Amino acid sequence: MPARSRRHRHHLRLLRPSRSVADQPEPDDKGGALSGPPPITRRSLIGGMAAGAIAPAVLRAASPGSAAHVAVIGAGVFGSWTAEHLRRAGHRVTLVDMAGPANNRASSGGESRMTRAGYGRDAIYSRMAFDSLKEWQSLSGASGLPIFVPHGVLFFTSKRDDYFAQSLVVNRSLGLPVEELSQAELATRFPMIDFAGVEMGMFEPGFGALMARRAVQTLVQRFVAGGGQYRQETARIEPTSGPLKRVQLSSGPLEADAFVFALGAWLPKLFPSLLSKKIFATRQEVFFFASPDGDRRFLPASMPGWADFNDGDVYYGFPDLEARGVKFAHDTHGVLVDPDTQSRQPTKAALDEIIAFRDRRFPALRNARLTESRVCQYENSSNGDFLIDRHPAMANVILVGGGSGHGFKHGPEVGRLAAALISGSGPQTEPRFSLSTKAETQHREVH
Repeated sequence: MPARSRRHRHHLRLLRPSRSVADQPEPDDKGGALSGPPPITRRSLIGGMAAGAIAPAVLRAASPGSAAHVAVIGAGVFGSWTAEHLRRAGHRVTLVDMAGPANNRASSGGESRMTRAGYGRDAIYSRMAFDSLKEWQSLSGASGLPIFVPHGVLFFTSKRDDYFAQSLVVNRSLGLPVEELSQAELATRFPMIDFAGVEMGMFEPGFGALMARRAVQTLVQRFVAGGGQYRQETARIEPTSGPLKRVQLSSGPLEADAFVFALGAWLPKLFPSLLSKKIFATRQEVFFFASPDGDRRFLPASMPGWADFNDGDVYYGFPDLEARGVKFAHDTHGVLVDPDTQSRQPTKAALDEIIAFRDRRFPALRNARLTESRVCQYENSSNGDFLIDRHPAMANVILVGGGSGHGFKHGPEVGRLAAALISGSGPQTEPRFSLSTKAETQHREVH
C-alpha cells in the first residue's frame, strides 16, 4: 500500500528495458513448513561456506532447459509465480502448500490487491509493477472471471511533496499515462470523495485491482496444466550441512536439486535463527461497507482505487468490486502476531477508526452497513524491501519473502528473479533484495 518513501537512491538505472518473461510468447507467499533446522553456528556456517565452493556444480543442474527438479514450498503469490517461471524454463517443479493456494490465512488470500506504479523515488518497484502488469493482464485474459480490474488508481495529498513529484517523474519516464489533478479537478472527476484540505492528486488510469485469491488459484491451475505438480502437505526441513537434499512432507521425503521457500509470515518460523528478527508478521484489518441502494458512484466504472496520504497517516481502499462492498483499510503496521495463533476477529477500535475516516472523506457512505471484515497479516522486512536471496549455508536454497504489504502486485517479477537465482550460480545482483541488507531494526521505507 502506498505511503511516503524516505529513500534517497533513485535507481533510475532500472528504467531501461529489462529482460522480462512478459516479452516472451505465450501473472500478504504462504506455505506449510512449521519446524526448521537448528540455529546456525560458526561450525555449520563454515560448513555451508565450504559447501558453497561446490554449489555452482549443484546449481548448474538447474540451468534452463535442464529439467532439474525444483521444489517450491509455499503457494502464495511469490511461490506460485516462482514455480510458474521455473516450469516455463523447462524444469520439473513441485509446488507445496499446507492449506491451499492463497488460503484464508495467507497474505495472498482475500479479494483485492492494488496494482500501481507510484513509488516515489523507488523506481525499481515502479518498473517491477509495470513489468508484472503484463503478466497479470495475460492471466486475466485467459481466466473465466476477471483477475485484473482496470479502474485506475488515485493518490491524493494535503500538500505536494517529493513522493508525489518523483512518482510523476518515474511514471512519465516509463511512458505510463499519469495525470496530476488539482483539488477542483479531483472534485469534478470523483464526486463520491470529499477532497477538503487536499492540494493535489495523481491518477494512474492504467492500473487498478487484482482479485487476489482468484489470481493465485488460477495461476496454480495453469502451472499444473502446463506440467507442474502441486501437493497440499505440510513440510519441514531437517538438520543438514551443505546443499539441501530433501524436505520432509506429510507423506514422506521430497528430494530435489534445488529448493525455494516462499512462506510469507511462516518464513521466519522455519528459519528462526536467520530471519526471526528480520521478517515479522503484523496484524491488519480491512472492512467492507454497502453503498447506498441504486447508487452507481461506488462501482469500478466510476470510482478508482485510492489512497489518502492524510498527512502521512495513509488510508486506502477500493470501489465495490463484484458486489462485495466498498473496501477501506488503514495502512499502518499493526501489532506483532503469530500467523498460526492470532485472532481472526476484527476489533471495535479498528472499525471505529475506519468509520471515522470514512464519514469524513466519503460522506455519502455515512451510516453504511458493514458487510464484511477480514483480519490478515503483512510479513514485513526491516525496511520494506523484498528478500530474494540464497540461504547463506545452503546454496541450493532460495529464500523469498518480505512482501511488506505491497508485494502482491510484484508477484510475476519476484518469481522471475527467484527463478533466475535457481537457474544460475551467482549471487543476488540487486542489493536491495539481498539478505545482507535486512537489518534487525524495523524502519519501513518502502510501501
